[in-house]
Amino acid sequence: MEEQIKMKKHLKAFRMLPGLAVILLAIALLTSALFAQDADFAENLNEEEASEQIVEAPEAPIFIETEPMSGLETFARRLVGGYLVNLFIEGGWCMWPMIVLAIWGVAMLIWKLVALSYAKTNLNAFLNHILPLIRDKKYREASDFANNARGPVASIAYAAILKANTSTEAVEKAIENSATIEMAFLEKGFIAINTTITLAPMFGFFGTILGMIEAFDAIARAGEVDPTIVADGIKIALITTMFGLAIAIPVQFINNVLLQMVDGIVLDMQRASDKIIETIVDNK
Repeated sequence: MEEQIKMKKHLKAFRMLPGLAVILLAIALLTSALFAQDADFAENLNEEEASEQIVEAPEAPIFIETEPMSGLETFARRLVGGYLVNLFIEGGWCMWPMIVLAIWGVAMLIWKLVALSYAKTNLNAFLNHILPLIRDKKYREASDFANNARGPVASIAYAAILKANTSTEAVEKAIENSATIEMAFLEKGFIAINTTITLAPMFGFFGTILGMIEAFDAIARAGEVDPTIVADGIKIALITTMFGLAIAIPVQFINNVLLQMVDGIVLDMQRASDKIIETIVDNK
C-alpha cells in the first residue's frame, strides 16, 4: 500500500513537470521582453539626448570671403563714405572721367576765387590816395603807389600816369591797352570751368545710354520683361546721370558768382580810368 502511495506521488510530480517548464519558459520570455524594452527605451532616450545636444549646439560662424579693398578705395570710403563709393563702383567706367572733371573743376574754381580775391581793390581808398597826387602833379609818387598796389585798377592807373605828360589820346590808348591785358587775366580759367560744366552732364547722359543698352540686352537674353532683369541697367543709367548733374550744378553756381566778381572788377576799372583821365586833363 505504501509503495502504491509513493508511486502515485511520483506520478503526480512527474505530471507537474511540463506545467512548471511552461511557466518557467513564460517567465523567461517575459523577463527577456522586459529587458529588451528597457534597452530600447534607454537607446531611444540616448538618441533623443544626443539630438537635443546637436540642436542646442551653437552654429559655427560662416565666413564669406571678400576681395581685399585697395588703398584708394579705403581712403575714399573714409573720406566720403561707403554709400557714395558703392554708387561710384556700380556706375561703371563713365564715372572715372566725371571724377577727373570734378577734381579739375574744383581746382580751377579755387584758383580763380583766390585770383579774383587778390585782384579786388578798395576803389574809394585807392582813388582818394592817388588823385590828390595827380592834381599836385606828383606823377612819380603816384606811379610808385600804383605800381606797388595790386589788381587791374592799379595796373591801368599806372599805365595812365606814365603817359600823364603826353596827350589825352595817348593816356586813353595806354589805359585801353592795359585794360585789354587785365581783361585777359580776369577771363583766364573760365574756359576750363565751362568745360567741366558741359562735359560732366554729357558723360552722365552717355552712361545713361550704356545703362539702357545693358537693360535691353538683359531683356533679349531672358526673352521676357521682368523688373529684376532690367534693374541693373536702369540703376547704372540713373547713377551716371545723377553724378553728372551733381558735378555740373554746383560748379555752374560758383562760376556765376565768379562772373559777378569779374563784372565788379571791370566796373571798378572803368570808374578808375574815367576819374584818372578827368584829373589829368583838368591839370593840363
